[in-house]
Amino acid sequence: MKIVVIGSGGREHAICLQLARSARVQQVICCPGNPGTAPLGPRWQDIDPIREPAGFIQRCIDARIDHVVVGPEAPLVAGVADRIREAGIPCFGPGAAAAQLEGSKAHSKDFMHRHQIPTSAYRTIDGVEDLDAALDALPQQVVVKASGLAAGKGVIVCDDRSQAHRAASEMLSGAAFGDSGKTVVIEQRIFGPEVSVLIVVKGTDYLLLPTAQDHKPLLDGNHGPNTGGMGAFCPGTIVGPGELKEIQTQIIEPTLEGLVADGVEYSGILYVGLMMTDSGPRVLEYNCRLGDPETQPVLMRMKSDFVEILEATAADGPSAVSVEWDSRTALCLVLASDGYPTSPAKGQVIEGEIYSSVDDDIQVFHAGTADGDAGSCIVSGGRVLGVTALADSLEEARNQAYERASRIQFDGKFCRGDIGTYQEIHTRSETLEPQ
Repeated sequence: MKIVVIGSGGREHAICLQLARSARVQQVICCPGNPGTAPLGPRWQDIDPIREPAGFIQRCIDARIDHVVVGPEAPLVAGVADRIREAGIPCFGPGAAAAQLEGSKAHSKDFMHRHQIPTSAYRTIDGVEDLDAALDALPQQVVVKASGLAAGKGVIVCDDRSQAHRAASEMLSGAAFGDSGKTVVIEQRIFGPEVSVLIVVKGTDYLLLPTAQDHKPLLDGNHGPNTGGMGAFCPGTIVGPGELKEIQTQIIEPTLEGLVADGVEYSGILYVGLMMTDSGPRVLEYNCRLGDPETQPVLMRMKSDFVEILEATAADGPSAVSVEWDSRTALCLVLASDGYPTSPAKGQVIEGEIYSSVDDDIQVFHAGTADGDAGSCIVSGGRVLGVTALADSLEEARNQAYERASRIQFDGKFCRGDIGTYQEIHTRSETLEPQ
């Protein structure tokens, strides 16, 4: 098979690695890819599937591509998966209507409310004239979210009303996130550890992947601004079989049934971001694709052929696939650039052990890198690399990831020091309690 993966981040690098390991895959092409994906196969860097969908599809036809995997949210929201399937090419990723679960947080919250899916109280506003009334209707501590796509940065956790007023005003003015913030969702702030649940979906048929735990705040101890994720590990440690069953019956299955009731066809990955509160699991957000950096440790543990999941999802449904998982634990440590998440420094040369062999138990996934002069690799984004280790225990995976990260250097390199620690896993809810 010849498979194209759309995207350029760590998630896409991990997908390419998994496909490159398949005996059924002749060639993996990443569009546009990054320096880390280059050893795994060719890169299509001269065509943009969002801006040139017809040209991209024609290239796939000419190259006799058997399957396309859409990695990031932007092309999904733009309807790229719809266009690819309309051309008769199997595609892994939901269409534009389904991707609105991520593309519009206002739409997503209304969907949850309409289908009685457990989430926090909220108000949606389109102008500052409605801001005070929205804040009056909610508790003192809220979370302010840009409704549109904001690369994981459009969420501001607020301790008081004045902070919430300032955050919402900046979004509504367009100063913070441009058009993505012209509609704002204000939610009641809830407390507890976060869990990422990833499922492969075809209608109401689904395959549950192992849970992962992400670390969103920038700084140790879960302080600082929210980010797209500073690290993750799999399997998660705080959701037992009973809680997982509750998540399936109260959240996952009602979500899929709600989509069908709304006349929306869903095919691909559904990511459910949850907070495990004292009152049970509550949905924080939906994503319509694999999470980044959760994808890296989840796919590192997959021993089965990822192609079988792609084919089953394009056909009758993924639940028929029997997936074998490595019993070991995987942990991803994100190396970020100084200034992330607001204004990361770019252009620095990256030195050290930034490439891995296809079968290594420690992989360096490229998330924000580009080709520099004279064969160098440079920083091109806020989250630069995801050092991911697979080991017999969480502690060993953590130690190996940090040790490998110490052998990678670039000016302004930054990472959290507590990814996967005992304190992070077991006392996170305490650190998030109101002061």
